[in-house]
Amino acid sequence: MPAQPAVQIVQPGAPGEPGRIIDAREAADLSRLTYTAAEIRFMQGMIGHHAQALEMTKLLPTRTGRPDMELLAKRIEISQADEIDMMRGWLQARGAPLPDPHAHHAPGATLMPGMLTQNEMQQLADAKGAEFDRLFLTFMIKHHEGALVMVEELFETPGAGQQSDTFAFASDVDIDQRMEIARMSAMLGEIVK
Repeated sequence: MPAQPAVQIVQPGAPGEPGRIIDAREAADLSRLTYTAAEIRFMQGMIGHHAQALEMTKLLPTRTGRPDMELLAKRIEISQADEIDMMRGWLQARGAPLPDPHAHHAPGATLMPGMLTQNEMQQLADAKGAEFDRLFLTFMIKHHEGALVMVEELFETPGAGQQSDTFAFASDVDIDQRMEIARMSAMLGEIVK
């Protein structure tokens, strides 16, 4: 019988770049996948982004009487606090600096996409009842949409998001934020009626 031809292993290239043929040894060595500067920036920026969402949820208990709003805020609080811990650990494991999660409060600070300005945060803090609920949902939708922009920017950066942990986290952020946007949009529709 004729010998079977060896199967070639092709490593895909970065977007717009050709793939290359690699041997089994190279295919098994995944240790060459490393983090990128874009991933560091993403994790650092997302810590501040999540920190602001937590600031927003802290306002809710004294400003709403709606149990569904309190439940939504609790979900956001638990998930984003856990994710901040995960991102801090991710950065520490790579020897990257940890950001000040409240750097967005500094005068002239650059805000990540979707983050509320000081004026918007004050507007939210000053509101109560149905007006607070409307503003909270409107601003949190904007906030979550900003997180989607951050994920998109990460995945559009050549070489970024290739490690399984980074890819999984950014993908989870994308899915979770989209689901919460849909939930909050439905709640906002009920308030605005």
